[in-house]
Amino acid sequence: MEDFTEQGLRDSVAAAESAAWSVRAAAGRRLAAASQIESVASVLRRLLLDAQDTGVTSETAAALLARRDLAGLRIVLAARAAASDEGTTDQLAAELDCDPRWATGQDGDELITQLRTLASDRDPEVRDEALLRLSRLR
Repeated sequence: MEDFTEQGLRDSVAAAESAAWSVRAAAGRRLAAASQIESVASVLRRLLLDAQDTGVTSETAAALLARRDLAGLRIVLAARAAASDEGTTDQLAAELDCDPRWATGQDGDELITQLRTLASDRDPEVRDEALLRLSRLR
C-alpha cells in the first residue's frame, strides 16, 4: 500500500478524468494502491465502470485484487454488481474469476474467507455478489 501526499492523491484523481484510456488505467493502478482506499472508493468505482475502455476496468480491478484485502475485493464486487454494460460486466467477472489466488492453494482459502466475510456486508450489492461467487464454488 502506498501513502500518497495530498498532491499525489489529487493528481491521481485528476488523471482518472483523462480522455486517454492509458492515463485512466494508470490512475486506477495508483489509486488502488492507496493506503486509505475508502477516500477514493468512488473514483475507483467510476474507473471500474469505465464506459469507454475495458482496459481501464481490467487494470483497475487487477490492482485492487492484488491488494489481497477486503477493501479492494469489496470495491470490485460492488462495481460488478452495479455494472450494466455487458463488456464491463464480463471484464469484471473475468478479473474476479482469474484472480491468481484461485490457482495457488492456500491463497484460494484466503479469498474464500474474504468472500464469506463480504457475504454479510452492509451493502446488499456487495453481499449478493459475494454470495453468488461462493455459490459457484459448490
